[in-house]
Amino acid sequence: MRRILVTGGAGFIGSNLVRLLLAERDDVEVVNLDLLTYAGNLANLRDVGPSRYTFIHGDVCDADVVRRALVGVDAVMHLAAETHVDRSIQGGAPFVRTNVLGTHTMLATALEVGVRRFLHCSTDEVYGELPWQDPDAPGPRERFTEETPMDPRSPYSASKAGSDHFALAFHRTHGMDVVVTRCSNNYGPFQFPEKLIPLCVTNALEDRPLPVYGDGLNVRDWIHVEDHCRGMIAALEGGTAGRIYNFGGDAERTNLQVVRRILSALEKGEDRIQFVRDRPGHDRRYAVDSARARAELGWAPLVTFEQGLDETVAWYDKNREWWRAVRA
Repeated sequence: MRRILVTGGAGFIGSNLVRLLLAERDDVEVVNLDLLTYAGNLANLRDVGPSRYTFIHGDVCDADVVRRALVGVDAVMHLAAETHVDRSIQGGAPFVRTNVLGTHTMLATALEVGVRRFLHCSTDEVYGELPWQDPDAPGPRERFTEETPMDPRSPYSASKAGSDHFALAFHRTHGMDVVVTRCSNNYGPFQFPEKLIPLCVTNALEDRPLPVYGDGLNVRDWIHVEDHCRGMIAALEGGTAGRIYNFGGDAERTNLQVVRRILSALEKGEDRIQFVRDRPGHDRRYAVDSARARAELGWAPLVTFEQGLDETVAWYDKNREWWRAVRA
């Protein structure tokens, strides 16, 4: 039986990863280490049984807590992070603490106790921004590859870039078996309603305005959270030590296109769209090239954006008690 420690496993991506690991790998036990900050919620895993699952309430910056959590662990999937760009603009210190110091603590302690493999989950935002291209325009498209130099443009992405450097440095300096993954924008069930899709879905369900930054033409490549989680599992099991793997959904959309699709799915009028002042340093476009993950890991996204968004909208409609509780 393999024992895998997932940090941040009570959050949006982490809880989906825990569910997928337990559902698809009969030989896996999962330990979930989570501090339960505002975005961590044990209700996300309420129906997960205890037979192969253990929860530990603790801080990834606390080496003693991490050391206890790593007892008997074969591999780490490190997802614990502060992730919301707007919050990082308001105050970057928590991002430095969790994303940089926390990652270093996890790496150093895992090396100390001899963990076999360490997967570090990161973001395409470390690459900076791409020139704007219309998502519907034909022809070649510039995308981030794993060789694109890092050029973070927000306190959040800067902290993630720092954590990536530490992860790769532990491989190069100590020979530690580290794999880094970088994904495009995630969406799906259990996402905290401060991000674009759940914010707009929940606002629409309550007939409130849907805020859109600037002109709404910022472009993101969207990936369903289950596709991302399948990618991380593939990288954990088949990735080459010291390598970076990009995961994208091949679903570039402007923010305005996404919001309009949400309103259409809920049969609401576009008069609810409210354009608001753009945030500082708002990156114009992200898009990732997942060719390496496809070739080396046999991974590909399975959920189309249209299917995934419709299912996500339906999930939030059905689970109003959940998001009203976490938003309170």
